[in-house]
Amino acid sequence: MIARLSPDERKAALATLDGWTEAEGRDAIARSLRFADFAQAFAFMTQVALAAEKMNHHPEWFNVWNRIDVTLSTHDAGGVTQKDIDLARAINGAASRAGSGGTA
Repeated sequence: MIARLSPDERKAALATLDGWTEAEGRDAIARSLRFADFAQAFAFMTQVALAAEKMNHHPEWFNVWNRIDVTLSTHDAGGVTQKDIDLARAINGAASRAGSGGTA
């Protein structure tokens, strides 16, 4: 099983991840993204879904029209792990390619 990041490790990792913050009330990280329209948001979600499947690590997310809220936590570790940081980096890359307007 993969180990949870310590608070210092998580803080250091978050400092390298544009748009990501600690999720309120739980051991997780979160980011909100906005796109030009639903089609662009859905294309982004498709890219992330393919990357997540390859990583065997899947996001919690919520989509309404052009907005996507993403929360990452490794459930079997009970909190944030390196898997979440790696997926957050992949999400940031997909957001850049899709033309995200950044955090809400």
